[in-house]
Amino acid sequence: MFLQIIIASLAGSILALIGGVLLLWNEKFAKRISLTLVSFAAGSLIGAAFLELIPEAAENTSINSLAPFIIVGIFLIFIFEKFLNWYHCHDQETCDVHSFSSSVIFGDAIHNFIDGIAIALSFSISTELGIATTVAVFFHEVPQEIGDFGVLLHAGYTRAKVLAINIFSALTTVAGAILGYLMSDSIGQYTPYFLAFAAGSFIYIAVSDLLPEIRHRSKANDFFHIFTIILGVLVIWVVGIFFHE
Repeated sequence: MFLQIIIASLAGSILALIGGVLLLWNEKFAKRISLTLVSFAAGSLIGAAFLELIPEAAENTSINSLAPFIIVGIFLIFIFEKFLNWYHCHDQETCDVHSFSSSVIFGDAIHNFIDGIAIALSFSISTELGIATTVAVFFHEVPQEIGDFGVLLHAGYTRAKVLAINIFSALTTVAGAILGYLMSDSIGQYTPYFLAFAAGSFIYIAVSDLLPEIRHRSKANDFFHIFTIILGVLVIWVVGIFFHE
């Protein structure tokens, strides 16, 4: 299980850098695909929360006892973003780079660390849940990396420094995964509540950060983005079918 967790967190975090590298290589192409990736990420996060994390958590625990942790997950991520004065930025043109560049670095690292813990705890339950969580995290991170790279570049960082910062930030996912693995035995009985919390954070990111951005920027491609959101949900559903244990 430890090897699965390391591979998933390392592959997901490094591959997520593809989004930022795309921006460095071809800014127009990165911007063109960014909103499509945001749509898919929204669907995969919603699918992971409602089709995998919550049902898995509810297998041995009543939904009534899990509901408060889902709510806490939603509100804590909201407070976290407000406290940092930071949000998930997917378009550098809409970001105040002078206000957000430093908090983007710190906030992204903390967020990736939490993602790593969620991946590890999910794999401790089942391979199916671990893969679904990794997929949702990965497709959320790609468009986020595009935005983060853009914010830092526009804040005056060199390309080499931007890449180095984001590699460090991506590797915090692995650190979180290792911690999650080490904690999995000692907190095993509380894992359903951590999964409920992770589901709440996924729901918040999808509904508060991603869907509003799609609504404001999709313009004439509304049906395409609706389809992409549904596709994201379906991918998580298919993962659940093929990797069901």
